[in-house]
Amino acid sequence: MTGVHLSLDGAVAGITLDNPSKLNAFTRPMLRQLDEACATLETSPGVRCVLILAAEARAFCAGADITAWGELSPTDFARLWVRDGHRVFDRLARLPMPTIAVLEAHAFGGGLELAACADMRIMAPRATLTLPEAQVGIVPGWGGCTRLLRLLPEPMVKEMALFGRRIDATRAAAAGFATVSDTPRSTAEEIAATTITASPRAQEIAKYQIHAAVGEDRNAMIEALGGGMAGATGDRDEGVAAFTEKRTAEFRGN
Repeated sequence: MTGVHLSLDGAVAGITLDNPSKLNAFTRPMLRQLDEACATLETSPGVRCVLILAAEARAFCAGADITAWGELSPTDFARLWVRDGHRVFDRLARLPMPTIAVLEAHAFGGGLELAACADMRIMAPRATLTLPEAQVGIVPGWGGCTRLLRLLPEPMVKEMALFGRRIDATRAAAAGFATVSDTPRSTAEEIAATTITASPRAQEIAKYQIHAAVGEDRNAMIEALGGGMAGATGDRDEGVAAFTEKRTAEFRGN
């Protein structure tokens, strides 16, 4: 069935784009399904790594399905398509566990913005990247002019967004955006298998720290780190106990 499918197979989960007739281009139902997949993963402590995959061999993701947004009014386009898609992609970027995008073929527009949400990208040598939105009269709306600029040099982003040029896997790797492999999925699976031997809490905290440093929802990341530190104290336990027992708390600073 066409859509975004979540597979939970032990410690490694998979999010698979499956819209072959449109080269895995996003529809509104697919955005909702991706949102639901993220919600499930946020409450799945047994999942230690997530692979973002594509069922269609010709493209990782061709972006957004033009027929899904082409007839929307300007207001609905901004509110229902751009903002909602941005919210879902942000949610994916902020999953607590490591994520790897597997690009066995091309990632255009929203597909490139999706790949940018992952913590790591593995590209096949034949895969290419671009931001073709200007060719249909719009601009990148899901992080192509924001998040992507933290991952690729400004001239390279302009080359894609302004001139519609494609960036090949070699250039993407040289810029530090991706690792190139003849077998991207196998490479990602090997990395995932190594990843799950590390401390999940250490990985989560490191991800929070990195995101806070680069501005990925900085305020939430800082407060999450502070909340985790406070939650691990004896004072927190005493405060909860005192509230429950309706007495004055006796904090000891431990």
